[in-house]
Amino acid sequence: MYDMTGEDKYREAAWNWDERLSELWLAPNHYDHDVGFQFLPTAVIKHKLTGDKDAARRALLAAGFLAGRFNPAGRFIRAWNGDKTGWSIIDTMMNLSLLFWASEQSGDPRYAHIAGQHADTVVRHFVRPDGSVHHIIRFDAETGEAAEAIGGQGFAPDSAWSRGAAWALYGLTNAYRYTDRPDYLAAAQRVANFFISHLPEDGVPYWDFRAEAVEAEGGIVRDSSAGAIAASGLLELAEVLGDIRGRGYLDAAQRILHSLYTAYGTWNDPDHEAVLLHGTGHKPVLQNVDVSLIYGDYFFIEAAAKLNGWKHRIF
Repeated sequence: MYDMTGEDKYREAAWNWDERLSELWLAPNHYDHDVGFQFLPTAVIKHKLTGDKDAARRALLAAGFLAGRFNPAGRFIRAWNGDKTGWSIIDTMMNLSLLFWASEQSGDPRYAHIAGQHADTVVRHFVRPDGSVHHIIRFDAETGEAAEAIGGQGFAPDSAWSRGAAWALYGLTNAYRYTDRPDYLAAAQRVANFFISHLPEDGVPYWDFRAEAVEAEGGIVRDSSAGAIAASGLLELAEVLGDIRGRGYLDAAQRILHSLYTAYGTWNDPDHEAVLLHGTGHKPVLQNVDVSLIYGDYFFIEAAAKLNGWKHRIF
């Protein structure tokens, strides 16, 4: 918001979040594969916009932590903590931007090497031939061999969790932007084509494209956050492909955003704290179903900023 408006109130509100997050390194914490989601919108963008050296230092520390979660035998970044040493998830694609940035910032290519190897594993093991994606792949942490797919936040191991597809198409597009690797671009397009072709009439995805309609009324619940994430990713995909090849992805992104704005927003409820309604967090365990989700709000605003000419990128 500060970048687009120049208003100091936004700069002041955002300024010390990277410092607050960094203080947790010295205390018991739950940092895991998602440090990109935590330090890209704080420390990295702060450094890009202001040149703050402390912000860059904090972001590089987070990148080192993320790199340390890499399993070289299986060529993947492990998810979560505890005993899930061989688990990897599709969400991590979005965190790779922290590693790519770290190589650019530090001049050390090892961060990007790790990001690229993880992206290779995603293309090989997570993205199916039809463009749907697995949420979780469990590897043997010792040998690196892929052991099984796990449904996770999707309906089943062989289903098509819509937010997972959104993470994949956006993250693979980002990986292409950093590397110019055509296989990443092809995989991003394959996932995007699957996502777009399975959208319901109003353009906002079901929580899982292969879920069974078990609800007595209303059918399968939606996930507005998956729509917002995918729309922002589709805008990136359209940009890297150019006016002719990218036009269909731009149209799809605008269609999703228009539907979110007209039918899923809280504009008529001034007391509501969120932006979007009807998000689905973790349907299999009935956690955060048909609610507002902060990450859905973020990616909706991000996509709107891109349509309004915002040139910097967080992911």
